[in-house]
Amino acid sequence: MIKQTVLPFKLETTNDLITSHAGLALLGEFAIGLGLNKALDRYLPEPGSGAGYLASEHVFPVVLMLNGGGRSLEDMRVIRSDEGLREILPLQRIPSSDATGDWLRRSGVNGGLEGLEMVNRRFLKRGLKYDGLKGYTLDIDATGIEAEKISAKMTYKGYRGYMPIVGHLAENGLIVGDEFREGNESPGGRNFEFIKYCARQLPKGKRIKALRADSAAYQAKVINYCQSHGIEFAMGADLDKAVMKEIRNIKEEDWKPYQNGYMAETVHCMNKTDEAFRLVVIRRPYQVKLFDEAEASEKYTAIASNREDSAEEVVQWYNQRGECSENRIKELKIGFGMERMPCGQFEANAVFFRMGALSYNVGRLFVLKTLGESWHRHQVETLRWKLYQSAGKIVFHGRHVYLKVRRHLQGLFSEIRLKSWEFACI
Repeated sequence: MIKQTVLPFKLETTNDLITSHAGLALLGEFAIGLGLNKALDRYLPEPGSGAGYLASEHVFPVVLMLNGGGRSLEDMRVIRSDEGLREILPLQRIPSSDATGDWLRRSGVNGGLEGLEMVNRRFLKRGLKYDGLKGYTLDIDATGIEAEKISAKMTYKGYRGYMPIVGHLAENGLIVGDEFREGNESPGGRNFEFIKYCARQLPKGKRIKALRADSAAYQAKVINYCQSHGIEFAMGADLDKAVMKEIRNIKEEDWKPYQNGYMAETVHCMNKTDEAFRLVVIRRPYQVKLFDEAEASEKYTAIASNREDSAEEVVQWYNQRGECSENRIKELKIGFGMERMPCGQFEANAVFFRMGALSYNVGRLFVLKTLGESWHRHQVETLRWKLYQSAGKIVFHGRHVYLKVRRHLQGLFSEIRLKSWEFACI
């Protein structure tokens, strides 16, 4: 019986060694040149026996999997089954998803978090070494992760899950710090400690020059820290009684038209702040119920800042955190699979989340150091479509291994490999 098909091509099998992730091999080569595997084996716990898997044998495939589009530990089977990719990269042994899950649980109570912190600090030192900058803008924000785990706590958003906080450097998008938190923790909890932690993660000679955050960071000790360390800041202000009193004291003639509302500013001082700071206030009309003009009111947004720019410039600079923080956290969660945690134990999920942050940084450094500026704004989904998911054929000739790709990709692949080598030699 002749099988009917819509199109007239035929299907056949081949014994050629082919990979559908030729571009991902370049990312792996970059990570090896960066010293990822050596750092993982140095700073993370050693295996319990001589036959056990090294830390790098657990983490390196996960880094490739998350950059390549995997969303759970089970997706490591794609890396495991890609014989072509495993021939090019040091992937001779890849643990099962169950084995990696067990390793996460052990590492969560055995120094895994601290080890990954040291690895990320090492990469930040390499990545920021020759960028010509000494000061950076820190964007921090907490984000909710929904999880149907028995141990997960109820968040303020009304679902069970976790509430990690992430700090990005606005100038390059790298994650400088992360802290995995229980779902019932307040987004404003330990912001001061987290900001200092991010500052410690930077290499010697680098500093935080500016801070942007939402109203969760509107705290006297955060403001005092910024003022005493010469850090410019802009953060959302709580509309408490003291702030609302200052807003109502603003004269009507001081309100200037701004977009679809009005803008004004005043000076405010909290009970425990050492110095006063600016309050830039935006007033917009607000209607509680549709078609009910009687309930029309006004909605205020206040930004606390010590910047000397105009009020419009302060608001514009503050709003940039939408791209530099909120969208990058969305990229970490959706692009790198961090919206879903694999384990029932909090400590194990904390290690997995930090592995996700590390994977994000490896991918980000790869783009910044090996690809042109036109690639720098691409999301990871675009990188997969244009680069990582390129097909390649592995050929052995003499003592050499060749990765054959389409002619139009050869120049790009060669340039990436050269820049990876140059960066590895720094």
